[in-house]
Amino acid sequence: MTEPKAVGGRAAQLKSSGLRPGWTTGACATAAAKAAYTALLTGCFPDPVTITLPRGQQPSFALAVEQLAPDRAMAGVVKDAGDDPDVTHGALVRATVRTGPAGSGVVFRAGPGVGTVTKAGLPLPVGEPAINPVPRQMIRAAVADVAARHGGTGDVVVEVSVDDGEEIARSTWNPRLGILGGLSILGTTGVVVPYSCSAWIDSIRRGVDVARAAGRTHVAGCTGSTSEKVAVAVHELPEDALLDMGDFAGAVLKYLRRHPVPRLTVAGGFAKLSKLAAGHLDLHSSRSQVDQGFLAGLAHEAGADEGLTAAVAAANTGLEAVQLCRAAGVPLGDLVAERARGVALGVLLGAPVAVDVLCIDRAGTIVGQAPPAGPARGTT
Repeated sequence: MTEPKAVGGRAAQLKSSGLRPGWTTGACATAAAKAAYTALLTGCFPDPVTITLPRGQQPSFALAVEQLAPDRAMAGVVKDAGDDPDVTHGALVRATVRTGPAGSGVVFRAGPGVGTVTKAGLPLPVGEPAINPVPRQMIRAAVADVAARHGGTGDVVVEVSVDDGEEIARSTWNPRLGILGGLSILGTTGVVVPYSCSAWIDSIRRGVDVARAAGRTHVAGCTGSTSEKVAVAVHELPEDALLDMGDFAGAVLKYLRRHPVPRLTVAGGFAKLSKLAAGHLDLHSSRSQVDQGFLAGLAHEAGADEGLTAAVAAANTGLEAVQLCRAAGVPLGDLVAERARGVALGVLLGAPVAVDVLCIDRAGTIVGQAPPAGPARGTT
């Protein structure tokens, strides 16, 4: 009897964790906005309402509240975070949709419980509602779909709110980041990946096992879906060579130390990999933080003058720090990647694994990289 072929990669790794995924606030806001706009045009709320996520999934959401007036419609969805201990699990995410001026497209507003950006360094300009870029894209796509189906113009004002969001936000990093008044509407895939240390680390190990069994000589440990796409684009890696590292850089490195693969690419957001560069092996925000003083020291080492060094030390986020340096021609991103590579090689303790590093921004642009180094660096 022929043994079934081992299936690896991020999807299989997620499945092996045994945890139930959930939906992001961005997915919930999109569903609520689509239902509300449909009601505004037709007089009826679709319930459940189906949306399309960035990767093509089409989940359906039951409406928890709905309200229709002559000039607006409101619908709300209760967030289900699956088995993830998310502080927003059970929160009621509402979207109120009104007709906007002709040619205005989709205009976003922060309702009660949704924050407003007050500091630079985030992926949104100061003064904007804290509705992140991918949720905005999802909502725009849903509005366009409804407009095409029911004869609308697509010119609308979408106000997103979260019941008790300001209170919930006190348990997040939003106040420190200058997002005031409530929560951020987040999500790059629409799906909440459940977080359990033991289950996730076990799934990383199984991912390495599958890659080795398939004869892979190059794997990539990625902090999320955007960095995974970049690693695939740069190195043309197959699915079963992809490890969803998440925040567990140490788990990847320690397992590869005992079960080596000749080449490892570490790919992730600049802020997370700056933590690895500083020596942190657990990159979760509750257990390690971006050290702006450390980044300022690296910037100075890379050629930043006193003014830029001070600006990096005072930056609101790691992303702002690297943007300041890039504008000045200071290769902070490359130096962070090199330091992260050095920490990784230190954990590997001479195991036959070459390491390269890709640091990216939120849009997936590479802002720093370090070429392969280590005992197996000649492997391609």
